[in-house]
Amino acid sequence: MNKRIKIWVLAGFIIILLIITKQFFNQKIDSVESLQNYMKDFGIAAPLILTFFQAFQVVVPVLPGYLGCAAGAVAFGSVTGFWCNYIGISLGSVIAYFLARKYGMNIVLAMFPEKQYEKWSRRVEKSRSYERFLFIATLLPLFPDDFLCYFSGLIKMNSKKFIWIIILGKPWCILAYSVAFGLI
Repeated sequence: MNKRIKIWVLAGFIIILLIITKQFFNQKIDSVESLQNYMKDFGIAAPLILTFFQAFQVVVPVLPGYLGCAAGAVAFGSVTGFWCNYIGISLGSVIAYFLARKYGMNIVLAMFPEKQYEKWSRRVEKSRSYERFLFIATLLPLFPDDFLCYFSGLIKMNSKKFIWIIILGKPWCILAYSVAFGLI
């Protein structure tokens, strides 16, 4: 895909996301039922919208991932919410990794504070195995997973190892969020 097409696709995706976000904030969402009704208005596209939103929020980290996990579980239930969140977050994680591999430090410093990069660089230097550290980090809630995906691309971690860590490590925390928020 040439550069112009990529820019237009990204711009279109951002515009759609902004329209959906604006609609969301214009609605009066004051209960689980009102959120579910809001999502039903999107019909069969609703789970796809959540999946794309979760991928996007990893690539452009402005919201914590658990908010999307909560919304997905509340709107679609634990099972469907889990799958939308897992697929979206995993896809976004892999995209972030490859963006960092391609664009290097510039993209990371554009998205994250330099202090955060330095802090995690020091921690990684001290760890015996970054792969093991990354796997454990993906299992635990509230870790800076988005940053670690970009960081993994920067250090040129083996892509197959990275993808397997995401596939095997990501579902557990997302499952916990989905079950917990699905009970609401």
